[in-house]
Amino acid sequence: MRELIEFMARELVDHPEAVRVQQIRGNRAAIFKLYVADDDKGWVIGRKGRVANAMRSLLQVSGSLKGRNRVMLDIV
Repeated sequence: MRELIEFMARELVDHPEAVRVQQIRGNRAAIFKLYVADDDKGWVIGRKGRVANAMRSLLQVSGSLKGRNRVMLDIV
């Protein structure tokens, strides 16, 4: 799932070298923190959060296929 997040983010931003994903594993959830350049946050979040919500939806589907009950994405 980490590779999926990195791929989606790198295709959206102007500075793909600044994209970094940190994974935190919890008991019931997998938490991913997506770090991008300050100039690129708007591209990753999108208007009214539509791009971020679409990324979260894809992660939920991917997580359910891999047996994870809950997947969270934080954009930092």
